[in-house]
Amino acid sequence: MDIFKLSALAVTAALCALVLKKEVPAISAVLALAAGAILLWGAAGALSALRGAADALSRTAGLAPEVWKPVWKTVGIGVVTRLASAVCKDAGEGSLAAFLETAGTALALLCVLPLAQAVLEALEGLL
Repeated sequence: MDIFKLSALAVTAALCALVLKKEVPAISAVLALAAGAILLWGAAGALSALRGAADALSRTAGLAPEVWKPVWKTVGIGVVTRLASAVCKDAGEGSLAAFLETAGTALALLCVLPLAQAVLEALEGLL
């Protein structure tokens, strides 16, 4: 799907959810979540192509796959945290969203620590 189709779907779903929110809030939330899932499905091809391109660049540069693993995990944690936080905020649970964002940040930092350690060891070897 291209960005115009994805945008049209998002705007249409948002308007429908807005109309339904006053009468049937639960269906409005389900509609928004379903539209979000369809949007992610539509972007899956682009994400797969991005992963392939990054892996090709990594091989060209001679980087081990273990270098990219923490990067992809951190990106995944960030995306999931952001989406779940937005759902919590839409449900009126701003404080829960803030706790989730803090937990996501801690998990992302924990995930990237091995990469930071490898960089420091490489720098140490150069000195």
